Amino acid sequence: MTTIDVSMPLFPGMPAFPGDPLFASRPAQSLARGDAYNVSQISLSTHAGTHVDPPRHFLPEGATTDQLDLATLRGPCWVVGIPDDVTSIGSTEVGSVPSGARRVLFRTSNSGRWHRQLEFFPDYVALGVAGAKALLSKGIRLVGIDSLSIESDPSGTFPVHHTLLRGGALILEGLLLADVRPGAYELDCLPLRVRGGDGGPARVLLTQG
Repeated sequence: MTTIDVSMPLFPGMPAFPGDPLFASRPAQSLARGDAYNVSQISLSTHAGTHVDPPRHFLPEGATTDQLDLATLRGPCWVVGIPDDVTSIGSTEVGSVPSGARRVLFRTSNSGRWHRQLEFFPDYVALGVAGAKALLSKGIRLVGIDSLSIESDPSGTFPVHHTLLRGGALILEGLLLADVRPGAYELDCLPLRVRGGDGGPARVLLTQG
């Protein structure tokens, strides 16, 4: 069995979506200072690094992070490779998602850029509305991508998020997939159990046997 950790590490200076709170960490107790143990205080966004978008992220009455069915976040998934010249994932690219799949992760040219340097870049590859609708028509219930947002929307209305979350699909963002080949895997994604949370930083593993 091969297990790959596809989570983004959390560290000061890590990339963040523009406008989101930045990750910070400082020692609260320190052996170097003469304290009995090390303890750090951290501050982070509910959408820091690799994270899950629950319905509450955009829908006022939607389920919160702690109300999610973890069965949706664990189980068979399909990693789909998107050619480097594709800048927006549409219905054509979604056509390669196997029939019967319920979880899909998109590996785009974003992953190679993250692999070279973990800094935010605004021209990331994203999912388009047509692609989101095509995924829902296939019965997909979890959509993951290797960018900090699943969509690039200059209008600020976030139609892809609304389409997926209203359609019953959860969103997984901030994946690091440079070391992952397209194909079938077992997904383990466990977001922090944030009560009333609009997002959940997560440790995400892919296993292939």
